[in-house]
Amino acid sequence: MFVGQGDHNVEADTPASTRFPDGRPEQEQPKWRRDFPIDVDADEYGARRDFTKFLVLTSLAFVCGQFWIGLLSLFRGGPTAEQKIASVGDVEVGKAITFHYPTERDPCLLIRRSEDEFLAYSSQCTHLMCPVIPELQHDRLHCPCHRGMFDVATGRPTAGPPRRALPRIKLRIDADAIYATAVEEGAS
Repeated sequence: MFVGQGDHNVEADTPASTRFPDGRPEQEQPKWRRDFPIDVDADEYGARRDFTKFLVLTSLAFVCGQFWIGLLSLFRGGPTAEQKIASVGDVEVGKAITFHYPTERDPCLLIRRSEDEFLAYSSQCTHLMCPVIPELQHDRLHCPCHRGMFDVATGRPTAGPPRRALPRIKLRIDADAIYATAVEEGAS
């Protein structure tokens, strides 16, 4: 049926299959709802389709992100260069000093446990990257953010939320110089 410009017949514009959200017949609907009828079934179908599209696109974005991370890790640095970090006399027995290895963004700790025993670890907690503080009198490294504790001898977590050991830095001592030679991920 043709509806003229001056005549606005809601019944002619509203399909017979239109179902209103409150379930009441069209005659009992408020005027605004009769002016803007919504087919609930069609609206729910569209919402499900949009939601499914969102899930598929989000999943695709995650897959692409994981692929990109994998590619970056394949091409990320090879062997790290050996770097002098201190002289033997710079570190007192029972003390620690900080250094950066393999890059300037990677803080580390050099610990001297005895006259001839040196250990080095990344100084970033494996939980949330907070800096660990040496508490050598208790033979531990302490993360103050969430009370994480690491054993000085192994770098393994002993308390708190960290589950992975601190990355250990391989050392080489040549005469009076201490060199960092590599990073052992998941060491100990």
